[in-house]
Amino acid sequence: MKLRSSEWFENENAELTFQHRTAMRAMGHNPDTFVGKPIIGIFNAWSDLNSCNYPHKEFVEYVKRGVLLAGGYPIEMHTISTPSDFMKPSDLLYRNLLSMDLEESVRSQPIDGIVMLCECDKTAPGQLMAAASCDLPALQFAAGHRKSGTFRGKTVNYGTDLWKYSDDYKAGLLSEEDWKELETSISCSLGGCPVMGSASTMKGLSEMLGMMLPGTSSIPATDSRRKIAAEATGMRIVEMVRENLTPSRLMTESAFNNAIKLLAAMGGSTNAAIHLTAIAGRLGIRIPIERYEELTQNIPLIANLQPAGSYSMDDFHKAGGLRRVIHNILPLLDQDCLGCTGETIGEIYGREMPEYESSAEVIASLETPFKARAGLAILKGNLAPQGAVIKKSAVSPHLFKHRGQAVVFESYQDMLARIDTDDLEVTEESVLVLKHCGPVAMGMPEWGSIPIPAKLLRQGVRDMVRISDARMSGTSYGAVILHAAPEAAVGGPLAIVREGDWIELDIEASTIRLDLEDGEIAERLAAWQPPKPQHKRGYPRLFADHTLQAPEGCDLDVLRPGSKEDAVFVPPIVGRG
Repeated sequence: MKLRSSEWFENENAELTFQHRTAMRAMGHNPDTFVGKPIIGIFNAWSDLNSCNYPHKEFVEYVKRGVLLAGGYPIEMHTISTPSDFMKPSDLLYRNLLSMDLEESVRSQPIDGIVMLCECDKTAPGQLMAAASCDLPALQFAAGHRKSGTFRGKTVNYGTDLWKYSDDYKAGLLSEEDWKELETSISCSLGGCPVMGSASTMKGLSEMLGMMLPGTSSIPATDSRRKIAAEATGMRIVEMVRENLTPSRLMTESAFNNAIKLLAAMGGSTNAAIHLTAIAGRLGIRIPIERYEELTQNIPLIANLQPAGSYSMDDFHKAGGLRRVIHNILPLLDQDCLGCTGETIGEIYGREMPEYESSAEVIASLETPFKARAGLAILKGNLAPQGAVIKKSAVSPHLFKHRGQAVVFESYQDMLARIDTDDLEVTEESVLVLKHCGPVAMGMPEWGSIPIPAKLLRQGVRDMVRISDARMSGTSYGAVILHAAPEAAVGGPLAIVREGDWIELDIEASTIRLDLEDGEIAERLAAWQPPKPQHKRGYPRLFADHTLQAPEGCDLDVLRPGSKEDAVFVPPIVGRG
């Protein structure tokens, strides 16, 4: 086979070949050792501000070793990092920037195959979007999840337990001393959140899509088997280059359907509805938002993991991890889809698995699931004509059908200023409404899990209906309606909701409705004025001008091909730079 990198290093133009080889020699790369071998770009996204991705500073060396052992040549490269804890107001817009960073680095340089080192929430989907656009052989390798912490003799997990203890602190059930001790003990190691949040969700979906070696997505960051998996990833990508096993052969429409079913079965993050749609869109595959509900009507929750369940990712790994989940739901999947080993997923995950002690407490069967209600409900109605999402497995049962009056916050700042005041007119029957947090307004931050007002927390209230055009952390829980589209900033009906309006939610019927006459809604919308843009220049301005709405994946319109035929990676003309 002719390698892509040969255009640079074995070009018929002797001057170009000379220029490129001598540039490699300047960095200590001898052409005798790499010309004719697959050159593997290893894209690293660690930084000193990203505790989730930080282990890749070490793991990259094991990937390199695997590449060398398989007869390839590793080149380490770097992209921007997306630490969810620090990127404000939102890391979602930088997901797209990361994907552009990676795609253009690959497009313009002598790379034959790609290994993408991921973990923190937007790193994984951003890399998969880039891999889809490049369509060169590619694999992901995750850093793994961090250990659970301990607080006052109890296991605590960064993410889900943070939100629970935060409510207790605001309710006066946790002292200042307790709160300070929790800070020192809830997150004491490197790696992703140890629950089924967005990071764990996207790693699992990557494996399901064939973009991560089977059985590797749920290994802990501190487990030595992750180093072995890193080496195996490096070895396999070289073989995939020789086989020309590209993302478009793995991430087919059927594979995305499988991923949506897995998302429901493992109680994954609502963010996945945005990410899967964006990844598929890069391949010219459209996922209508309704599909997230249609494909999962009969799929129960079989992973008993926080936030929808009780256990941590450590428990999940001990119980057999993602391999067991896919094995258990295999009858519901298209088993002919290819995995990155070149085998079908039926062959990969259909093999008999040993039973582990107490594994059934963490990963159930289809016959005896933890919850019958799983997956995402796609809510439509006059309040969200293009749809909104809610995670059924995280909703308190008594709120599946609800009618309440709106308590309206015009912005996140407005919400912060008033949510915990004693004079806020709110009851547990109220519906909290937060506006102007969507992709155009703010880059769609994780502000959708509106806090329960402090005075209700003191009364013992722990869940109530909330709606916004924002996202929420995959580690959060509750009756939280998200991604309302169109968003308020572009004139979606959310923009005209007023204090005291009645809102009706019916999850079983998949509806969310503002109880107003059509004429009143039309009159309010006609009088609506768009808000001033938050950003005047730079990438945030570019994002706001070109982002698609949540049901289309919040990708930039200029990165989305119009059809499968348009989803063609155009290489550069190799000449003088």
